[in-house]
Amino acid sequence: MKAISYSRYGGPEVLEFGERPDPKVGPDKVLVRVRAAAVNPVDWKAQAGYLDTTFDTVFPVIPGWDVSGVVVQPGVSVPEFAVGDEVMGYVREDVLCHGTFAEYVAAPVRTLARKPRNLSFEEAAGLPLAGLTAYQVLHRALRVRSGDTVLVTAASGAVGSMAVQIARHLGARVIGSAREAGQDRVRELGAEPVLYGDGFKARVKDLAPHGVDAAFDTVGGQALKDAANLLAPEGRLASIADGEVLGLGGHYYWVRPDPADLTALAELAEQGAVSVRVARTFPLERAADAQRANMEGGLHGKVVVTVDRDD
Repeated sequence: MKAISYSRYGGPEVLEFGERPDPKVGPDKVLVRVRAAAVNPVDWKAQAGYLDTTFDTVFPVIPGWDVSGVVVQPGVSVPEFAVGDEVMGYVREDVLCHGTFAEYVAAPVRTLARKPRNLSFEEAAGLPLAGLTAYQVLHRALRVRSGDTVLVTAASGAVGSMAVQIARHLGARVIGSAREAGQDRVRELGAEPVLYGDGFKARVKDLAPHGVDAAFDTVGGQALKDAANLLAPEGRLASIADGEVLGLGGHYYWVRPDPADLTALAELAEQGAVSVRVARTFPLERAADAQRANMEGGLHGKVVVTVDRDD
């Protein structure tokens, strides 16, 4: 099969396009014909070696955790899917080796759910990692409920925009921080935008004089400290970006594959409660350019790699 891979740590320049062995389909796996794979910051951070103390790495590595595609072959112990089913997945395994930037991926069944019928393959590929992160933090770490006031940092970003939509669906009032370029996007998603920078805390206090019930940090550093200082007395705090949140009495959260959560997320998409904006697409052979676009940021939407649909 054609795939993108790297044989040493580095930036986009280490990515190579070429032939790789077809994946083997274990009993608990599903062979998926890839139609699209979204780029996430964790892809190029892992590729740079930043996760070397967390994951074993077997070179050459095919990067990518997000995927959408069509089932070609379910494993012998997988009754959940059949040939021809359209699926999406957060295909994270315990070893960095077999990712989604390829014509095929053998995905553990625990990482997959049916693709929302109303989303394109490109949109569906952008949903799993960012959507699951937001969904799990809001439900498990922050326990957001109707009537809460929730602060989301970097609310126009990939995870932030998902958090805004899901929190709004839960009945929460959402205040979203963003730079000037992201203000309209935050408002469009249904949150009250607040400009981040000098005077940020005062602007939030004007909107929530008694503090916010929950704060979802996606940035870390000073943004995390500001969020902690804006909590109501019994407010809840979570971060996906900075372990210092533990010292502030909050939760440090790393998303995990969960088919039930992913299915719930797909249902939200089909209900129109959650949408995915695709900013740019690149063919598989230009995955390095897609990675650069994601690294540069500022797109207010997902960068997606597409795979030739002809068998």
